[in-house]
Amino acid sequence: MPLSTMRTPTGRVEEDTTVLLTTLAAMPQDHPDRAGVRDRAIELLLPLAHHLARRFRERGEPYDDLVQTATLGLIKAVDRFDPEHGTDFAGFAVPTIIGEIKRHFRDRTWAVRVPRRLQELRLAINEANTVLTQELGRSPTVAQVAVHLGVSEEDVLEGMEGARAYKAASLSTPVTGEPDSTALGDLLGADDPGYENVEARTTLVKALATLPERERRIILLRYCDNLTQQQIADRVGVSQMHVSRLLTRTLARLREELGELV
Repeated sequence: MPLSTMRTPTGRVEEDTTVLLTTLAAMPQDHPDRAGVRDRAIELLLPLAHHLARRFRERGEPYDDLVQTATLGLIKAVDRFDPEHGTDFAGFAVPTIIGEIKRHFRDRTWAVRVPRRLQELRLAINEANTVLTQELGRSPTVAQVAVHLGVSEEDVLEGMEGARAYKAASLSTPVTGEPDSTALGDLLGADDPGYENVEARTTLVKALATLPERERRIILLRYCDNLTQQQIADRVGVSQMHVSRLLTRTLARLREELGELV
């Protein structure tokens, strides 16, 4: 039935969507009016996507993202719905849309990626906490959650630990909540560059100790006192050329002693 010839006597949205969905299911894929019927059905059913998205808006995810995800689920439901199966559209679409939203939370909202098993375990623990809190009138213990889910206490603890990866705090977050207070990142330690040289210095001292006295003195005069080769020659009592040869030979020996540390 072409979109232009459709009739909805009462004008009610429920009846409009029923006609649209029935018409869409009967249309061949290449029907020229199919895209228009599909778009109109999705437009009329958008309030359902918004309604289901609002059920998850208190979980920390932006509402617009939830609406977008719910709308994607709605589109999938419209494309897959077959009225001949005897199920009303809401009964078919609601699980599809909610499933899409839950997959969004499972796959796209984690600050740090963790194994799928831990993601699903976190959701199960959250649901168990809600149910048990209502039943007990207080927060359940780890043991009670484990019994409710039929898993070990170690699994519950692992799931709770993995849940910490769900959200990450920005390093620019003020520690005290005041805009001008110290940022969280300012309290983190940093590597001291001096530690990187500790092993090299220790090895170098041992390598220098293996050198003859004169070669060791020349090395120290050149690299500790920053003397030129001529100044070293004057101190040691040899020619500048001889100092150059001794430095070349001694440095080669030190490189061999130090290996990858130089």
